[in-house]
Amino acid sequence: MNKRIIQLRKVLTDKKLDGVLITSRPNTLYLSGFPGSASTIFISQKRAIFLTDFRYIEFSKERCGDSYEVMLYEKKPLVFLLEQIKNDKISKVGFEDQIVSYASYLEMSEQLKGIELISLKDDITKLRLVKEDREIETIQKAVDIADQAFTHILNYIKVGISEIDIAAEIEHFMRKNGAEKQSFDSIVASGKRSSLPHGHASNKLIESGDGITMDFGAIYNGYCSDMTRTVFIGNPEQKILDIYETVLKAQLTAEAAVKKGKTGVEIDKIARDIIYNAGYEGMFGHGLGHGVGIEVHEEPRLSVAGNTILDNGMVVTVEPGIYVPNYGGVRIEDMVVVDDDLPNVLTSSTKELIIL
Repeated sequence: MNKRIIQLRKVLTDKKLDGVLITSRPNTLYLSGFPGSASTIFISQKRAIFLTDFRYIEFSKERCGDSYEVMLYEKKPLVFLLEQIKNDKISKVGFEDQIVSYASYLEMSEQLKGIELISLKDDITKLRLVKEDREIETIQKAVDIADQAFTHILNYIKVGISEIDIAAEIEHFMRKNGAEKQSFDSIVASGKRSSLPHGHASNKLIESGDGITMDFGAIYNGYCSDMTRTVFIGNPEQKILDIYETVLKAQLTAEAAVKKGKTGVEIDKIARDIIYNAGYEGMFGHGLGHGVGIEVHEEPRLSVAGNTILDNGMVVTVEPGIYVPNYGGVRIEDMVVVDDDLPNVLTSSTKELIIL
């Protein structure tokens, strides 16, 4: 945590700020290691203050007490903070303008009277772009839990069970095998519903011939995983199997191109060209991928607007898809660490065609 505080203090120097106020859970977790909801952080060049309430005071001292002055507030946290820094000559403080709502900004302005609030833009989330080795190890554990859930669910899927049954079984398995919870509401979409990129699990029953797209992930020690596989049951039509092979080609080719120095738009174009040249233009409407870490969707983006230059240690998904309205769809997704010219694929589940 001390290393991350030092990095944030460089932001203070660059932006000529007296301090930084952090209120969003992803950033307070990143900067302190504290996973709870009641947390406010203030960092200046001389002080690092962590505010929490009675419920978490003992736990927060255990998690971040070596790096912070851990304080218990009974009033509103920012009013209490102002009392603590009133003698510190603090006049300009950065805040997370991309996260804080306008209503919260007005409240912050009222509670921090006499202090000018300055936009931080994406200065803090940029600190989270490149993952440390320990972060990658933690993410790998989250990926492993999801991989194990995929292996498990293959023996569970059968004709007649519902998409909700499948989602519940995946989530139950992940919790029993080390996940704090799922990274997001699991997507299970079968048959014609698989043309919905974010088709959350419904009461639809699995039928023979269905393709079943499953998109899910686990949270382990505060870090997320995200994977998608599409499998088939019974006797699927050749058309949907051909779509699968096109998506697989796009996924493998783009994944191999995840290298230091590339931009998200360059990698997205590789997969998009393969899909469009196969006759499915307009049927791959989302970006190729996104960063994953404390949040399941974060920078960098692999998309038509992804201008971030990839660097070693960034973790991204590669997840092309084809979605044919009123027919069906396929998506395949891995998580990948940028590692020079040899992308490190964290997801180990097979991508070979599976017909149950």
